Amino acid sequence: MTQRTDKPPTWDERTQLITFLDYARDTARAKCEGVSAEDARRAPLPNSPLMTLCGLINHLRWVEHHWVQVVFLGEEPAGPLTQASDDDPDPEMRTAVGIPLPQLLAEYEEQSERYRRLLSDHDLNSRAQRPIGGGRQVDLRWVILHLIEETSRHNGHLDIVRELVDGRTGV
Repeated sequence: MTQRTDKPPTWDERTQLITFLDYARDTARAKCEGVSAEDARRAPLPNSPLMTLCGLINHLRWVEHHWVQVVFLGEEPAGPLTQASDDDPDPEMRTAVGIPLPQLLAEYEEQSERYRRLLSDHDLNSRAQRPIGGGRQVDLRWVILHLIEETSRHNGHLDIVRELVDGRTGV
């Protein structure tokens, strides 16, 4: 079972932010524990055909990639988000059903660990290399807060999908 805590080991701002991001990430992983391969690919919401456990985990992974590597570090975009279009705005969710959930979870965890180390080298006031909408230059603090919000919001979606596919609630 995934161990989670929202209690930081120290009370400085960076540790609190990273603790809450890790808590949200761990919650996403915990919501997927014990689900069957078939149920991980099921989309139980009739008007949301891409809303699967696999799709949501893959979405979280690639959203973090976008905000950390592309926006904050200024690297070139990579992965399924580069294929997004008006006709296919969420390719990371569509293609995820072809990838086993354990692989998606392992890749998400590897990336989370890498980002923990990578972000520890930057001050919270460090500015992103790429501007966001309106040309604003956000700082690392904003990126981390945004990832906490994004992950926490999708944890609600994971809750709903999980309950609908196999009845499990909680976590």
